Amino acid sequence: MGILQGAGGLFKKAVSKSIGGVLAQTAKYEIIEELRSRYKVTWLVVIAQLNRSSYYKWRSTCTQRQLRLSKDHTLREQIQAIHIKHKEYGYPRMKIALLEAGFLVNHKKVCRLMRELQIQSIIRKKRRFFNGKSSKVFPNVVEQQFRNRKPNEVLVTDITYLSFKDKFLYFSVVQDIYNNEIVAWKLSHRNDLQLVLKTLDLAAQKRDVYGTIIHSDQGFQYTSHAYYRTLQQLGAIGSHSRKGNCHDNACIESFFSHFKSEMFYLNYYQTKEGLIQAIETYIYHYNYKRFQKRLNHRAPIEYRISMAA
Repeated sequence: MGILQGAGGLFKKAVSKSIGGVLAQTAKYEIIEELRSRYKVTWLVVIAQLNRSSYYKWRSTCTQRQLRLSKDHTLREQIQAIHIKHKEYGYPRMKIALLEAGFLVNHKKVCRLMRELQIQSIIRKKRRFFNGKSSKVFPNVVEQQFRNRKPNEVLVTDITYLSFKDKFLYFSVVQDIYNNEIVAWKLSHRNDLQLVLKTLDLAAQKRDVYGTIIHSDQGFQYTSHAYYRTLQQLGAIGSHSRKGNCHDNACIESFFSHFKSEMFYLNYYQTKEGLIQAIETYIYHYNYKRFQKRLNHRAPIEYRISMAA
């Protein structure tokens, strides 16, 4: 009887502290949970004026809730770890990264957890384009047909500028539109013909470009006689975008946009050598690790190998 009085005293104390002198069911369940190691549950539910089955149902639900909270905590930690490495990931790519890490999670939940953590992907700036006249140097044989191509069938090339210590560096790239793989790249202080020819030469060392379409815009380097002769010597087929129309070279424009938002704008580089090392790391990541929706959520080289098998 003394035991019952002791337990009853705890309930009365809780009632006295409650609002309006009424103890909520959840509070009763929590008191029973606290006392169940000292008193029989059968006695406690009688004192609390509860059904025993209701208490056990609450306890089961509570356990599930705690398990869910624990899983959510683990997911949050994993999302934060992925975000540290890949600040460019939005919730669709975060969902895939979690799946690769062994977490099968609904995209809505990933979105909710990222929102709670105040994590969002970097939004790339959209460029404005305008139509121009067709190229007069090489016909545009690509004509924005970027899909359903074969490996090495079409290579695209372009240059973008990078602001570096109150001056500009120029980043020249050759890309295979079959799988968006970066084939070759060069970085230079000068935006000149030699930069283009060196990048093209490096691509030719890595690939047999005989019969390959090499597409570019109508920049002065790509319309020069030296560039024309180089393509002839390599046996490559030249192709130019319409003047002033970046849609005709959209693949490589997209790469430059990702490169800048995912790497270049996120860091400060003390030296040109440090920047070159960072570019090498990013290109490796882009080719081998960075999965793309268009490639069935595979990285470029992984996609090429899987399709060749």
